[in-house]
Amino acid sequence: MQWQSMHRFPVTILSPEDIVSRPLNEAVTLPAAAYVDPDLHAVELQQIFAHSWQAVARIGQLQRPGDQVVAEVAGKPVLVVRGNDNQLRGFFNVCKHRAGPLALANGNSRQLQCKYHGWTYTLEGQLRAAHEMQDAQNFDISCIHLDSVNVATWEGLVFVAVGAPVMTLEGLLQGIREQIRPIELSRMQYHSQVSYDVNCNWKVYVDNYLEGYHLPHVHPGLNRLLNYCAYETTLSDWYSYQHSPLDGTQGPYQSGEAHYYFIYPNIMLNILPDRLQTNLVLPVSARQCRVIFDFYYTD
Repeated sequence: MQWQSMHRFPVTILSPEDIVSRPLNEAVTLPAAAYVDPDLHAVELQQIFAHSWQAVARIGQLQRPGDQVVAEVAGKPVLVVRGNDNQLRGFFNVCKHRAGPLALANGNSRQLQCKYHGWTYTLEGQLRAAHEMQDAQNFDISCIHLDSVNVATWEGLVFVAVGAPVMTLEGLLQGIREQIRPIELSRMQYHSQVSYDVNCNWKVYVDNYLEGYHLPHVHPGLNRLLNYCAYETTLSDWYSYQHSPLDGTQGPYQSGEAHYYFIYPNIMLNILPDRLQTNLVLPVSARQCRVIFDFYYTD
């Protein structure tokens, strides 16, 4: 995978050799400090999460003008809103005056209003009213606009990047639609969400997901449905793809293929016939992460 060349980490924690891509039979884990060091955690937020595409919403949450979703990405508050022109936009959820929040929860509103001093903005991010500022010199409402973040959608999922992303979202996910055919993710309907906190670094959770080696011992029920002898892992530039034939004679699944994607840096897609599970791993601290599962099914 190509991500190693993107980032520069503190040499006291990681050396360049620690993140060199190696052949499989020479692979090693990162040094232990990489999973506990708070300084590295801060660097990861700035260099990895700020410049990667982060899943923050479902398109079904943003159908009407004024629909909005709040999130935190790389430690920064963000807001995604559908404008009156029906376009999706992303902004830092911060007023240009004294950094008050524009929205406190998901919902719908005709305008964006700061909860601190009441400055109001259009759904397109333009300041439209700032009461009691009429006598301020050199104050021009037309020149004040919310700071934007990048927004893109893919198969019903909404992503943002608070910094300049290294590639388009389509480039990041290139090839997935073709690999999972005849499954069509656009036919999936949102069902429910489960989240929980895990007392480990986010990379520990990812490391566990990246291999099926534990499958027979940790998930015996799932192991009976999958063909472990035919279980394969292949690497793309920006994602890991694990797949296996699926036995539809047992359990709730149809026959077909099971597809498991880890997409750099922290989203997993578990795709089976008629169902999708997204698995988002959010870094909370050097020693804690939050895992959010969203479940989707066909009609």
